[in-house]
Amino acid sequence: MDENIIIFLGLMIFFGVLIKWIFFPKKKFQTFDENWKKILSKRVAFYVKLSDLEKTRFEDAILQFFNDVDITGIEIEIDDTDRLLVASSAVIPLFGFPGWRYRNINEVLLYQGSFDQSYKTKGKGRNILGMVGSGAMNRMMILSKTALHQGFRIPMGKSNVGIHEFVHLLDMADGAIDGLPEVLMQQQYVLPWLHEMHEEIRDIKNRNSKINPYGATNEAEFLSVVAEYFFNQPDHFEKNYPELFDLMEKIFQQDLA
Repeated sequence: MDENIIIFLGLMIFFGVLIKWIFFPKKKFQTFDENWKKILSKRVAFYVKLSDLEKTRFEDAILQFFNDVDITGIEIEIDDTDRLLVASSAVIPLFGFPGWRYRNINEVLLYQGSFDQSYKTKGKGRNILGMVGSGAMNRMMILSKTALHQGFRIPMGKSNVGIHEFVHLLDMADGAIDGLPEVLMQQQYVLPWLHEMHEEIRDIKNRNSKINPYGATNEAEFLSVVAEYFFNQPDHFEKNYPELFDLMEKIFQQDLA
């Protein structure tokens, strides 16, 4: 597709969102609905494993996310479950850092299914399930609603597109998308992480790894891919990649063992 058309489509979405921000002010959430707790208990395995005190902190973080970030369906209706799964995807990677918030996103757009680089949801070449926006789509994220639900429907699966994209945002927070989330990572773990990351990328390319081959695309994709695996299947991840697991616990400051 012509680059000018792609820019035009991005601008159309951007200005549509801008009009909504101006003429339809965002409602502030003060309390956590009891029905939301039931949804989390049914759909989010990470939440279920928390203590009562931690669950309250998780709920508070979701409220903060709702107040910071709009969640909008594009040509689809969305409900509380959709919003809670988006917010959970954001809260899980940051849960080891109480009080931290995403400063580089204003809105998450939900499409029904996959889309292409020009945000089209019909036709050939629609193989994207999640994307952090750039250019006219800066400070936005696009997620496939179907893929979002799938990532939480199978908690023992390795894939979770929501977590994947929010880890990209954390990686971007220091100004570089390079697989080094320096806003999270203590300096003493940088070299060990680089060593483990490049060793595992080499193993993936040589087909000696059980990690999703997409993780060998580059360092940024490796971080997001292994984060999906780490948070969705921590026991399995620890068994197969103990050194990598130990480093990720330190980076994300979470004890998932």
